[in-house]
Amino acid sequence: MARKGLPSADEALIRLEHVAKTFRMGEVEVRALRDVTLDVQAGELLVIIGPSGSGKTTLLNLLGGLDLPTSGTVRFRGRDLAALGPKERGAYRRKELGFVFQFFNLIPNLTARENVMVAVEMSDDPMEVEESLRLVGLGDRMDHFPAQLSGGEQQRVAIARALAKNPELLLCDEPTGALDYDSGKRVLRLLRDVNRDLGKTVVIITHNLAISRLADRLVRMRSGEVVALTANPNPADPEDITW
Repeated sequence: MARKGLPSADEALIRLEHVAKTFRMGEVEVRALRDVTLDVQAGELLVIIGPSGSGKTTLLNLLGGLDLPTSGTVRFRGRDLAALGPKERGAYRRKELGFVFQFFNLIPNLTARENVMVAVEMSDDPMEVEESLRLVGLGDRMDHFPAQLSGGEQQRVAIARALAKNPELLLCDEPTGALDYDSGKRVLRLLRDVNRDLGKTVVIITHNLAISRLADRLVRMRSGEVVALTANPNPADPEDITW
């Protein structure tokens, strides 16, 4: 068990069983994932690490219902995502998931408040817009446009936007990749606090080995395969991580 309070593997939020994903590029087949079996437990902070081309983004896209496996199954609370129709998968992404990407994807002519409001309008049970921005430390920057915010502040708006949907699962693709060192550490602390204090399940994919010290469990990937799965009984404080 990674830390006190985490559920057992029998209570997996998402379960992947013998998942493979193949892309066809002309007459060439690219095997992005090969026979991946993995549980994501409710309430954990899971870090997936690997070099470029290891399959970690493909794995995240399958977790998020953005893509479907070529073979094998991806189940969210027992529901096979491949068995859902496009509208049902869209509802899954809207209601259950928040996405945070390396590039912030904010709408430039909308304020921070308005960018978050876009997500709130898609949710059945959202947080208050102002509450989500206060949670990420931007209570005094709500009416600023993206161009008036630093990179770290823009990423925090993106996290507030993801949180405002009140999702069960936060999927983060290289969330510090476009940030300077200090901003990156602040974003890591925020994601750790979202996991610990709000009880959200957080999955971070990264190529940065130092970030793995935050994890309750660490998944190492190489050439489309999970090559190691390690529990971390003492996750590090973000302030103690350097790279």
